[in-house]
Amino acid sequence: MVKFQDSSLDRTFAALVDPTRRAILTRLEGHDGLSVSQLAEPFAIKLPAVMKHLDVLSDAGLITRTKQGRTVSVRLAPEPMEEAMNWLRRYERFWSASLDRLAAYAEAEEAKAREIETKGKGR
Repeated sequence: MVKFQDSSLDRTFAALVDPTRRAILTRLEGHDGLSVSQLAEPFAIKLPAVMKHLDVLSDAGLITRTKQGRTVSVRLAPEPMEEAMNWLRRYERFWSASLDRLAAYAEAEEAKAREIETKGKGR
């Protein structure tokens, strides 16, 4: 089995696999920063579980944490996401071509179905 080095890209995609972590990032998207308790508020999980998710996001570089007094604020860090988007863009031309073919096929099938429907109503 081939082993790859643990790159920042690997950590980014591994962190994004979990829906709770993606939801945390989405919550942070609209704010300049949230306290951990504010961030945890809408989730149906306990604070220690949120903290574990934050650790994964932090290890991936997707968030930064700053402490002021007893309050820890969490902010998005865009660099790892930019690296992931750049990696995805390299393969976009392959996906685009496949999606274009799929769209053309779907449109052709829809046109056939309309033609059959039109002929059936003409009788």
